[in-house]
Amino acid sequence: MPLPVLAGAAVGLAVLWAGFELAGGATSVAMAQPPKQQAQPVLSVQQTAQHELGRKVYNFRCYFCHGYSGDAKTLATTYLHPRPRDFTSATPAQLPRDAIVAALRDGRPGTAMKSFRGILEETELQAVASFVAREFVQDKARNTTYHTVENGWPDHRRFETAFPFARGDLALDTPVERLDAGQRAGRRLFLSSCVSCHDRARVEDEGPAWSSRPVSFPRMGFVPGQPNTPPAPDAVSSASVYAKHEVVPRIDGLSALERRGQSLFQSNCAFCHAGDGTGKNWIGQFMEPKARDLTQYSALTMPRARLRQVIREGLPGTSMPAWQFVLKPGEIDAIGAYVARAFFRPTP
Repeated sequence: MPLPVLAGAAVGLAVLWAGFELAGGATSVAMAQPPKQQAQPVLSVQQTAQHELGRKVYNFRCYFCHGYSGDAKTLATTYLHPRPRDFTSATPAQLPRDAIVAALRDGRPGTAMKSFRGILEETELQAVASFVAREFVQDKARNTTYHTVENGWPDHRRFETAFPFARGDLALDTPVERLDAGQRAGRRLFLSSCVSCHDRARVEDEGPAWSSRPVSFPRMGFVPGQPNTPPAPDAVSSASVYAKHEVVPRIDGLSALERRGQSLFQSNCAFCHAGDGTGKNWIGQFMEPKARDLTQYSALTMPRARLRQVIREGLPGTSMPAWQFVLKPGEIDAIGAYVARAFFRPTP
């Protein structure tokens, strides 16, 4: 039930609403046939009310990472390490209700599962724990069907030729010669009618990794100080109060480790902390809390070991993610060396 903390936030913001259905979330719920279950004891009126309260809380708080059917087939799962829990893969003995309650109250250290203490009322916490334990761990049920008439989806079966691409049965980039006429029509339908919500379709080739550009302030289309020069694609306006903070400081005598750290910092960290380490660029100033101004620290106020720890593990309560799954230990050491040399105040 974690809220996704993505270092590459630009990748997924446009599809937040699509979390219902991405990568086999709600859509697999709507299309997959539920497994046959043995008859379960009938719930009392009070138990039914609690179960439905748990469903309501789960569908509001938890589906984005754990999926509508509790199987963790979501877009968030593809970005998180370790992956969110697939409740359907556990037995009641492996994942008892008390363990679910503990995870809700205390979170799970080392994962994106946060504590919901203070967010959920005790009745809500107990209800969602009972719901997960019965609906997914015990019954392997399919929870809420999203594509219903009540939700504005009459005759959803008319999209049936696109279902294999939504479910991931067929890769979206399958060569055309390997698809029959119906599958080709289904792919066209998926791309024209479904892809805005089913953004994370399965592909055989993920393509090159995304790379961020640290220069994040508005671009005005001309070269500062050269009004008669034709606009350049990367030109920025000198009127931007953020432009000066994207200038990389020139430092003589950098060691090989510090030069490596400079390259890594400007490619990964400057997007939020700015090229000059102040955090006073476009993105850094719109964060809440704002990106840290690294020039306010010294070796005394931020020892090198603590700096590496923050880069490695992130800072709870801020937008600073843990980079230990993105950067290698040597790369974190290099960034720490560069930050201390380029931005930290001299020690008195």
